[in-house]
Amino acid sequence: MVIRRGLRSVLITLALYLVSSAVVGYFLFHAQHGARGLEALGGLREKLSEMDDELAELASERQDWEKRLNLMRDEAVDRDLLEERARAMLGRVHRNDVVVMGR
Repeated sequence: MVIRRGLRSVLITLALYLVSSAVVGYFLFHAQHGARGLEALGGLREKLSEMDDELAELASERQDWEKRLNLMRDEAVDRDLLEERARAMLGRVHRNDVVVMGR
């Protein structure tokens, strides 16, 4: 009976260690490979970097457009910009311009 009680105590302790280590292993696995794990974090950082680059590019494009709009809003319109827009709208070219035909 003493041997059974000692064996039962060892088996219960071993079972508790196995169950607790399985639970810890489960959470560690999902902390690394899960949808919100460390590997997903690397992917999110890469995507964030790409989006930051795109944001910088769009901000630069916006500044260019704002600069062009300010030139058109002034009381004295920039002559080069006016000529460029008029040629684009009318489909005309200057005799000294080089025209490259696209496909």
